[in-house]
Amino acid sequence: MILHRCFAWDRRAPLGEAGGALWFARDWQGDGRHDNPDVYGCLYGAQDAVSAVVEQLARFRGSVFVPQVLVRRGLPLALARLELDDAAELVDLDEPRILAAHALRPSAVATRRRHVTQPQALALHRQGADGIRWWSTFESLWVNVTLFDHAAQRLRLGSIDRVSLDDAAVREAADFLGIAPA
Repeated sequence: MILHRCFAWDRRAPLGEAGGALWFARDWQGDGRHDNPDVYGCLYGAQDAVSAVVEQLARFRGSVFVPQVLVRRGLPLALARLELDDAAELVDLDEPRILAAHALRPSAVATRRRHVTQPQALALHRQGADGIRWWSTFESLWVNVTLFDHAAQRLRLGSIDRVSLDDAAVREAADFLGIAPA
């Protein structure tokens, strides 16, 4: 499976360390949908590049597109293309029988309330899942994937590029979020 990850990129950082494309940012986690940093780190990705970019640009919804929206903590945003081993065990939260097997309801999976989604992720992690496949809360047809840190060995970097205002995925994300050109 190909995943896209949009993140603050330190091009000097090793892949699996802070600022690297394969870094599970446990030290920065706690507020995310599936975060449980006391137990594991997460890497959030998407099957569609635009979904990964929307996740990063959403805080600028309705603003003006200036170069600074493509910077986090002084680092440029990059879009990594990651290859996930087909043997990775992802729990598909868009599959009704999977939801039923885990006694989950779609409304509880889709909520933005982290006190609901984080315990769900913790339970799936404890059951041995490598990650979770779920729909984007921005557009349900976009598929997002949360990987737990024990799945790191199943992940390889395909490519990585610094994003710019001219990238198709960035333009599509900006249009989707109503971020006006400068």
